[in-house]
Amino acid sequence: MRIGLGAPISGGWATPENLVRVAGEAEELGYASLWTLQRLLVAVDQDLHPVYSSVLDPVAALAFAAARTSRIRLGIGVINLPFVPPAYLAKQAASLDVLSGGRLDLGLGVGWSPAEFAASGASTARRGPRTVEYVDVLRTFWADDVSEFDGEFYTVPPSRMLPKPVQRPGPPVLLGGGVPAALRRAGRIADGWISSSGADLTRLADDVALVRAGAEEAGKDASAVRVVVRGVVRVDGPADRLLSGSYDKIREDGAWLAEQGVTELFYDLNYDRAIGSPGADPVAGVERAVEILRALRP
Repeated sequence: MRIGLGAPISGGWATPENLVRVAGEAEELGYASLWTLQRLLVAVDQDLHPVYSSVLDPVAALAFAAARTSRIRLGIGVINLPFVPPAYLAKQAASLDVLSGGRLDLGLGVGWSPAEFAASGASTARRGPRTVEYVDVLRTFWADDVSEFDGEFYTVPPSRMLPKPVQRPGPPVLLGGGVPAALRRAGRIADGWISSSGADLTRLADDVALVRAGAEEAGKDASAVRVVVRGVVRVDGPADRLLSGSYDKIREDGAWLAEQGVTELFYDLNYDRAIGSPGADPVAGVERAVEILRALRP
């Protein structure tokens, strides 16, 4: 199991200086990947975790980090596909893959916030079939000399999109989702599955089994499908929660997740209120984060 890290994307520590510092530290310490998340907006009547109150754009943040690193992989976990046309995201992802030298992992979700659907003019209808078409459109833009698609939701006239990504036939695509149909879909049409911050990791083995079953249904090598987990780390938090407590306890929990079939775990410190809340002190927050990432280094 590889170990990654959540980038400074939310709240007080999400500054240019901190993003550069944490990305460089993570790369030097041997972390495999650096991950972002997406939150377009929060409605005034929504009661959400403070981490979502102030969030940098995930693509822009990773492009910034790409310019200051050379080895660490760059993951988006996730962009909600209903909010962005596939042609636009295909161009963004290909460009980021080129600029980073082929280091992008692209996570996609279907979204859940009514306010974000309303503000982006997106539809909640038939999100499963829409996801399948969306991934197909991304892949034709990345892989084919002449791209063309005629589906229920998306139409691409014969056209060319350049430059192509460095990774061929394109950046790995990971799908989110927690219901059985979404888990099977991730195994069937994507390169893997990525969990949400609110996933119940105690039942992870059941989720992994559904992802791998979907891969088998599609005739794929189920053992090659990636399972990426966003680990909400709470140093000195309640010991009865996974990835919470002492450093030794957090490492033990990580080893247990590997036994459940996880191929990559990234520690996301954005959910630590002393780090990722809007009112968190950016200097104290990043010092706390650096202490944690050094203590939990792979």
